[in-house]
Amino acid sequence: MTTLIYGATGGVGSALARSLVADGNAVHLVGRSAERLQALGDELNCGVTVGDVLDATLFPRAVAEAGATLHGLVYAVGSIALKPLGRTSDDDLLHDFRLNAMGAAQAIRAALPALKAAEHSSILLFSSVAAGLGFASHTSIAMAKGAVEALTRSAAAELAPKVRVNCIAPSLTRTPLAAHLIATEQIATSLAQMHPLQRLGEVDDMVSLAKFLLSGNAGWITGQVIAVDGGRSTLAGRR
Repeated sequence: MTTLIYGATGGVGSALARSLVADGNAVHLVGRSAERLQALGDELNCGVTVGDVLDATLFPRAVAEAGATLHGLVYAVGSIALKPLGRTSDDDLLHDFRLNAMGAAQAIRAALPALKAAEHSSILLFSSVAAGLGFASHTSIAMAKGAVEALTRSAAAELAPKVRVNCIAPSLTRTPLAAHLIATEQIATSLAQMHPLQRLGEVDDMVSLAKFLLSGNAGWITGQVIAVDGGRSTLAGRR
């Protein structure tokens, strides 16, 4: 059972890959950094494809190298570029859309024959709490992740019943991507207190749900955007 993981050298992608392999599953990893990707591939004894998701030729190449049958597809690619709308250029908007939403659609499209070759398969995308809850300076990423959520529902409707499609929408999580937002423990503590559960997300919070959604145990779940956000998107919490 092979799962193709884009963004495999990121915090969530690499942790998910390790956890899947530890459970006896096969993975094929995709990422931009050849050195980091190959090191992870060697560690997990799995195949890798080096490339940038902004390059459309990556997707058919990654699928061809992953194999003719895929049981899972994970697009764990994201960005956190925060700017006021007035200082957000067209290039910024297009970059975030291509990276987050268009890349996810291209990854799915390229993998469809391999996903349909499996008896049952599962696609997992990643959104953000910012897509459903307005934050200042988040316009570009919120627009892009909102498109990811719409893609989740549309693809789930189109690909049912054989291929399931779901999405995880985290709040701020301790990953390398978010490191600049929580540069000091004082800042991290302040941001954690904005969540009803009074802490930031951890990679394992995402990985446990990701593995469930990819597995047969979630066989009656599709088209869902599931918040893993310490209650921030739905609860008033403490102010």
